[in-house]
Formats: sequence, structure tokens, C-alpha cells
Amino acid sequence: MGIKRLWASRIPILCFDRIRGMGMSLSLIEPKPAGVLWLSVSPSLKLFDQPLLQYLRTSCPIAHWEYHQSQDEPSGLETALVLLCEHLHTLPQPVHVIGHGLSGVLALLLAALHPERVRSLTVLAVAGQPMATWHAHFYVQRQLLPCSREQLLIRTAKILLAEQGWERVRPLAMALAKELDTSPVPHSVFRVVGIPVPLVRVPMLVCGSQDDPIVDPVGLAQWQDHLKQEDHLWSCPAGRHFFHYFFPHRVASRILEFWRGLGEIPLAHSMNPLASEG
Repeated sequence: MGIKRLWASRIPILCFDRIRGMGMSLSLIEPKPAGVLWLSVSPSLKLFDQPLLQYLRTSCPIAHWEYHQSQDEPSGLETALVLLCEHLHTLPQPVHVIGHGLSGVLALLLAALHPERVRSLTVLAVAGQPMATWHAHFYVQRQLLPCSREQLLIRTAKILLAEQGWERVRPLAMALAKELDTSPVPHSVFRVVGIPVPLVRVPMLVCGSQDDPIVDPVGLAQWQDHLKQEDHLWSCPAGRHFFHYFFPHRVASRILEFWRGLGEIPLAHSMNPLASEG
């Protein structure tokens, strides 16, 4: 069985879990827990998460749980979900969980499975049909278009980015290729899977972008049939699929407003939601 690594830490990393074969060891450098848990099953794309994390951690401590999958293991979210549930039960209290894209899908499944361990759920760029990720888009296009994997990855990178200069597109295409190999993506060139929206009992914030070509306004609006009275749906005016990277202050302000409404996140600094992006 391949090596899996899990990090549960503040930013910068303060502690980690390591899974090797069937055993697990836990090393806590900083035992004081955070009230917010950021999930990542896309290590090759975590650069896009950093601006938002930096904004959020000026107001509250953020723990970071990261999952790596080796190429010799079957691809799917099941193992990541089991390990994440185990980690959650080591925490002294429920946490606010956040995830973007496929990590948001994992967060959604976690909140549905263990609502007693999740204080609130925030998902970014997750459609009302949760498995309609960029990976699904890629594999559908792979079946339809007569081009190579590399050409299609470059095409996908151009679609995902708000800025399409070659200096950005090529590194993203390389990161997307690594993402397909190291993330627990359940899709493949042979099959694109789907799951129904699970019942989520905790307060939920769904964020998207008005110009996201993957989770477009129609896909985002599909959430309306699943939202509870205490849930919120918010669209960033631009930024495409990585809107939280291009507009971290706007997204952070909306998340903090959501948490303030729940009355449980101590804010160290006030944030002006009208301030311009850095």
C-alpha cells in the first residue's frame, strides 16, 4: 500500500498525521487546536488557497488537513473521508470546515456524515451536482476532442484562469496534470461519476464565481433546492474557478460574516469588506 500523508496544522504547518501502510502516528508540535479546519486533497493546487488563508488567519487560527494519494492506489474519496473522520474525532470540539473544489466535496460528505463534529460548512466552487468538478469536465472533453492529454490540459488551464498569459497557463497545466495523478479523483477517461447532494444539517455557506466556467451560475443555482433557512449562497463577481485566489479579501469577508452570524469565531482584527484587493 502506498504512503499517505495528512497534515493537520495552522498555517504555517504546526502538526501532522502520517499514515504508512496500516499504521498511524500523530505528532503535535502545537497542541492548541484551531476552530477552523481547511481541507485539501489537491496538494498541487494549494498555491491558489494561500491568499485566502492568509486573510482568514489574521482573524482566527486556521488548521490545515492535507491528503496525498500515491499513484498505485485506487482513486476515490472513500479513504480520505475515513481518515478525515478519524482526525475529526481527535479534536476537542466541533470545527468550521472549509474546502474548495474536490476538497469542498469531501467537506460536504464529512458534514453530512458527522454533523456533530462540524460547526459549519463552507464550500467554494462546488456545484449543486457536487461531482461536476473540473476533472469531470476534463474527462468529458477528452472523450469528445481529438487532441492529446497535454493539449487538453493547456486548454483546461486557459478555461480555469481569469488571466490567460502563457506564464500562468503553462504552470497551471503542469499542476493540473499532477493533480490528476496525486488527488483522489473518482473520475476517469472511462467513467465520470456523480453523487446526489447529501443531507447537511449544519449551517452552510456556498460560494462561487459568476464567471466560473466549471461551476457556472446554473450549477450554483442548483443549490437553491437544498439550502436550509440558515444557509447562504454567495457569488463573487469575477475570478473564475480560482476566485478565492484573485479576490481573497472579498471571499474572506463573506466567510467571516457568515461565522459572525453564528457568533462563535473570535475576530482579532476587523476587516473592511469594501477594501480593495491587494
